[in-house]
Amino acid sequence: MRTRVKICGITRTADATAAADAGADAIGFVFYPPSPRFVQVDQAIALRDALPPFVQTVALFVNPERRQVLEVLERVRPSMLQFHGEEAPAFCAGFGTPWLKACRVKPGVDLLEYFRAYPGASGWLADAYVEGYGGAGQSFDWSLVPAERDRPLVLSGGLGVGNVREAVRRVRPWAVDVSSGVESAKGIKDAAKIAAFIQEVKNADV
Repeated sequence: MRTRVKICGITRTADATAAADAGADAIGFVFYPPSPRFVQVDQAIALRDALPPFVQTVALFVNPERRQVLEVLERVRPSMLQFHGEEAPAFCAGFGTPWLKACRVKPGVDLLEYFRAYPGASGWLADAYVEGYGGAGQSFDWSLVPAERDRPLVLSGGLGVGNVREAVRRVRPWAVDVSSGVESAKGIKDAAKIAAFIQEVKNADV
């Protein structure tokens, strides 16, 4: 199986094209205003239009209002939605678009129990629990991820060139999701780090 790669928190055209050139399967746009990687709708449209064919776009939200999601869907037309907060299952499923549900993992969290409430999700995303939401560069105990799961799993949280090969070989996720691990500054990606990260994922799959 080939592990897919999503580069999240893209804010610049150069970073979007660098991710695509390196072989990323998807890029993520953050529509969460407190994040340093937040993008406006017009900015996301420009980034989307810079992509070559067959690179998916994922719109990330944290506890959004319905009208915000609808505006992004109408104008940006992302391939998939990603809900990273405490959104209700019916809310996530209410847009007619494939979606991921994230769980912020910490000791005592039962991933299978958490995700059982979201049967309509196309996949599950396991991220590290931090104050705030995402992009903090912190990992979690991968042994908390169950080996048996009935949805594709996306592994996130503290991944980088130095540990993603081990992460893929231990967890065997469907995909990995990286943001701060391929940055030179918050919201600013490093093309060399992106390329090295994706190469390490390929090495893990061998």
